Amino acid sequence: METTTIKLQGMSCASCARNVEDAIRAVPGVSESNVNFGAEQATIIYDAKRTNIEQIQHAIVDAGYSSYSLQDSEFTTGEDEAEKTRRLREFRHLRRKVIVAGIISTILIIGSLPMMTGLRIPFIPLWMHNAWFQLVLSIPVLFWCGTEFYINAWKSVKRHTATMDTLVALGTGAAYLYSFVATLFPGFFLAQGLMPDVYYEAANVIITLILLGRLLEMRARGQTSEAIRALIGLQARDARIIRNGREMEVPIQEVQIGDVVIVRPGEKVPVDGEVVEGSSQVDESMVTGESVPVKKQPGDEVIGATINKTGSFRFRATRVGKDTVLAQIVKLVQQAQGSKAPIQRLADQVTGWFVPVVIAIAILTFLIWFNVMGNVTLALITTVGVLIIACPCALGLATPTSVMVGTGKGAENGILIKGAESLELAHQIETIVLDKTGTITEGKPTVTDFVTHVGSANELKLLKLAASIERNSEHPLAEAVVRYAQAQEISLADVQEFEAIAGSGVQGRVSDRVVQIGTQRWLTELGIETRSIQSEKDRLESLGKTVILIAVDGQLQGLMGISDALKPSSVQAVRALQRLGLEVVMLTGDNQQTANAIAQEVGIQNVIAEVRPDQKAAVVESLQSGKLGKQTVTHTQSRRHVKSKIVAMVGDGINDAPALAQADVGIAIGTGTDVAIAASDITLISGDLQGIVTAIQLSRATIRNIRQNLFFAFIYNTLGIPIAAGILFPFFGWLLSPIIAGGAMAFSSVSVLTNALRLRNFRPRAIV
Repeated sequence: METTTIKLQGMSCASCARNVEDAIRAVPGVSESNVNFGAEQATIIYDAKRTNIEQIQHAIVDAGYSSYSLQDSEFTTGEDEAEKTRRLREFRHLRRKVIVAGIISTILIIGSLPMMTGLRIPFIPLWMHNAWFQLVLSIPVLFWCGTEFYINAWKSVKRHTATMDTLVALGTGAAYLYSFVATLFPGFFLAQGLMPDVYYEAANVIITLILLGRLLEMRARGQTSEAIRALIGLQARDARIIRNGREMEVPIQEVQIGDVVIVRPGEKVPVDGEVVEGSSQVDESMVTGESVPVKKQPGDEVIGATINKTGSFRFRATRVGKDTVLAQIVKLVQQAQGSKAPIQRLADQVTGWFVPVVIAIAILTFLIWFNVMGNVTLALITTVGVLIIACPCALGLATPTSVMVGTGKGAENGILIKGAESLELAHQIETIVLDKTGTITEGKPTVTDFVTHVGSANELKLLKLAASIERNSEHPLAEAVVRYAQAQEISLADVQEFEAIAGSGVQGRVSDRVVQIGTQRWLTELGIETRSIQSEKDRLESLGKTVILIAVDGQLQGLMGISDALKPSSVQAVRALQRLGLEVVMLTGDNQQTANAIAQEVGIQNVIAEVRPDQKAAVVESLQSGKLGKQTVTHTQSRRHVKSKIVAMVGDGINDAPALAQADVGIAIGTGTDVAIAASDITLISGDLQGIVTAIQLSRATIRNIRQNLFFAFIYNTLGIPIAAGILFPFFGWLLSPIIAGGAMAFSSVSVLTNALRLRNFRPRAIV
């Protein structure tokens, strides 16, 4: 299965988005399709063996819309000039229509004042409220400014569907057609005792207001994508490289893997790579959120778009174009913005049947007013009002716009949210499980104690054997052993038959000697006697150190005490999570004594230690079901039962991947392994646990914003339709003018967008 994101054009409302979604899903080979009306894009999962992008795009065209694929270059360079020109042209064209429609509507409103008020107004000449004059003046508005409404409505009819454009076309068309007949055949109305009133101004003003709403909406939508454009704008334009022994300056698009890149003080790092010469301090705040510059020297990784501060260095390009960290961030944010939150399903279900139901209500409204009151004018006004006010635009914009702004804000704060579902679930988290090594601690442990049974003369030989084996492992403890050996200037040997036993240790053959390094439990299982070092092991563990045992040829030879310092933010982050009402659990493969010592330092009461990687997922599952930790009790019909809990898992290593996948929300430390990041729902780029607090606060702010939007949208339609239908007229004589209905409909979408844009002001709240 492949996942792709495409841009859509021609959608005018949430019903359009649903039509496009259904058209894409109907293509054989497409397993999932999410159309985001606010972002004007579709995220599609499909089987490349059964279909392709061209077939999907053809289905979109058949549905009456258009699309284009997002190129890889857009993740690094943003919109191309053609796309920018197209958007600007669309905006200017719409603005011209609004200006023309606005001028004509103003003239028609002034001309209609005598008819609407029943007063003779001296300064308004008679020709301005002449029906023929208004008929001619209305033609540009209806058949140029409003032409898209009627074209799209006709397309919908041919597809046997209905959209917002259908409602607008029916409403304004009915008002114009009624007025046209009254202008041509006034005697027909007079013969029935009715005044041949015309409503050209209503049709014109409705179109004007809706176009104005779309113009403001277009501007607001542009603002929702600011985060993407800001991220793309961070990178350098050019790179200074050495190629074929010659220094040259090239655009970053031309940098190739393996090129040596020169970076001077104050310059941006063009692409990702590894330092090969020189050293400097690099500001990585754009990706990590950390304001303190990081020292870089040969062997260290540098990230594209970060800023070099003091020194000059050279690095070898390892990732370019769409593979850079920044490009991947942009891609993840775009995909997240195109995804749907579960809360949106309600809105989607509503919009699916909303328009047909509204048309039925409008017909019923007309029949009731015409038959009961015998007044075709009132029947027309109420029918047009119902059609116009019921447009579900605000409903379609309520969720996706908030998700777009929320995920963009997350990226700004060094939090990558892979989908809207993760964003929504994060605010419901009840229990958060923290891995120890690399999550609570720095993940860069250091050997502090080396105790042997072989005598001081053979210590270095044993260290050489241990470090040679550990060099083949990716575990942080293994790195500590290797660094310790290198500090002793020990040259490492080749290893045969290396094997890593997850959660237990490593083994291999060095110079025909079998070396096994790992936990006491594992060595005991192998039949190796370990009781002789028990007291020393207990002493080191009481100090919060991790102890690994070294056996050679089946005999215990020594042990190492390894200490891993806490991250500076861990204590504060744990306290903040607890004050947010979350149950915090430490889950580690380390021994119970060491785990307890670390947990005591950070203030965690619930500790689950000595857990193998394959058992971590089971532990998370037990927490979800309430079998471990505090139980969540609910009362339903006087029956007491345990409810499943929303559990988040935070980890950084390969051993955490199953647990990250099992959790409702998997949170990966960005400084960890690629496997862990791939298995997670949220990635903290900086590795700072404070990012978890920020992610939860952002989730809560976003969901609160979505609920506000949905409330306004639902209330607007729920109250607006009955009032437009004239339910208050028999009691208070109140009747909603189609003009007011059009204005209310147009500005309801703008109000939802404006509320969503308030999320751009989100700032993480300090919890002490």
